[in-house]
Amino acid sequence: MDRYHVTLSIGARTVMRGWWSDEATAERKYTRWIGERGGVDGARITLTDEADGGRVLKSWPPEGH
Repeated sequence: MDRYHVTLSIGARTVMRGWWSDEATAERKYTRWIGERGGVDGARITLTDEADGGRVLKSWPPEGH
């Protein structure tokens, strides 16, 4: 199983998911998804570490936005 999980949700619906074993690759995908899909109303993108209990490493948009 790949360790790093990137999820794109719009509203309450998950529309894309990806898993990678390498953190640097997952971070590049996370950043790319922000650029490609971050302008969609209600979009939320998260990068989590599944080996660490699903801990959220990064989340977009930042809290309060």
